[in-house]
Amino acid sequence: MAQRRDHGSPMSVVHVQEEDLLEMSTLLKSSAVVDVTDKVQSLLGKLEATTLDIAVTGESGAGKSTFVNALRGLGDDDFGAARTGVTETTTVPMAYQHPTLPTVRIWDMPGIGTYNFQVDQYLKLVNFERYDFFIIVASERFRENHARLARNIRDMKKHFYFVRTKVDQDLNACTRRKKTQFNEEMVLNEIRTDCTSWLEKEGEQDPKVFLLSSFELHKYDFQKLQNTLEQSLDGQKRHVLLLSLPNITDEVIVKKKKSLKRHIWKKALLSCIISAMPSKPVHFNIPMLMNTLRSYKQNFGLDDESLGTLASKVNTSTYHLKEEITSQEGQGMNEESVKAVLRMAVVGSQAAANLVEEQVPVLGNLVAGAITFVAVYILLNSSLDNLAKDAQKVLRRAFSTEDEEKLEAYQKLDPGFLYD
Repeated sequence: MAQRRDHGSPMSVVHVQEEDLLEMSTLLKSSAVVDVTDKVQSLLGKLEATTLDIAVTGESGAGKSTFVNALRGLGDDDFGAARTGVTETTTVPMAYQHPTLPTVRIWDMPGIGTYNFQVDQYLKLVNFERYDFFIIVASERFRENHARLARNIRDMKKHFYFVRTKVDQDLNACTRRKKTQFNEEMVLNEIRTDCTSWLEKEGEQDPKVFLLSSFELHKYDFQKLQNTLEQSLDGQKRHVLLLSLPNITDEVIVKKKKSLKRHIWKKALLSCIISAMPSKPVHFNIPMLMNTLRSYKQNFGLDDESLGTLASKVNTSTYHLKEEITSQEGQGMNEESVKAVLRMAVVGSQAAANLVEEQVPVLGNLVAGAITFVAVYILLNSSLDNLAKDAQKVLRRAFSTEDEEKLEAYQKLDPGFLYD
């Protein structure tokens, strides 16, 4: 049975941020309705077309390809995964698209220091200018080649990050050796100190090293790496990065929801303008809304393919994960259910129109579409809330057999610093 929806009062959900209201006001005051429609569609098109190119590089055998797969939410044996092996399997830069965001490409680079790719010629051979930032991977110590590569990237005015992989293997080895004297945090600090000291010897000043396991991304420093990557990007690229991140902590889910909510007004305004045109009722917007809701499900990893991939990773069934999805949006909305929600949001149309005039006065010349603006805004806003809650429940179910204390520690991180 579908979950009963409670949208609350329109005033509680229709609250456009000041900078978004200013952008919307400028569009409406400076253009005719047709021009505004074109401009809003252009804004949405640019957002969907924004590219992000991430280069993963390092020495042969460091686990670059496995890390590329992990960033894409895939295992090494999944369809479309980057090739992995004990020897260098990448001889030319290979671009791998994100499974749900085709404009996000993660590049598996040839190993540095191999016979065919010496670091002096490496940057030219792999056309480094095309990438937004670089992740330099090592599975043991960082060496001269890593530091030299970092200096060249810095000279190009690009961002780079040091990632130490396979820490799960190091911890397992230490557990066998030390047994009762084993202290995980102490071992991680030793690894991090060793990595930074070697980089400092090679001339790197205050290097930041992130310790990861490509098979257990929810552990160790992956959340810190994500936060650092976000800070290095602005605007649309930052939004695209957030959507591409694996849903492995509550913090990631909350950030995705906040970023997506910042763009609701564009969809609502486009629906408003279309509904204000002759012979274009509110239901004319249904295909666009259905596509938007489907993309939201993919962003939160609630589509069948994403759930299947997650289930195989944590050795459970897709059915058990789907048990945690209780919202109408998560279970799947059809056109009739979307129409019903829109009708509910339009009830009390005069009150909604007054609200629009108060909250978004620049819509005064589009009275016929103002009600649609409120209805679509309510629908998309509440849908994001419900899908995010479903994603958090799926996350907890998926990792219930994992290290619960480590997961909870990451979830206590404050996501608000990026949105103050």
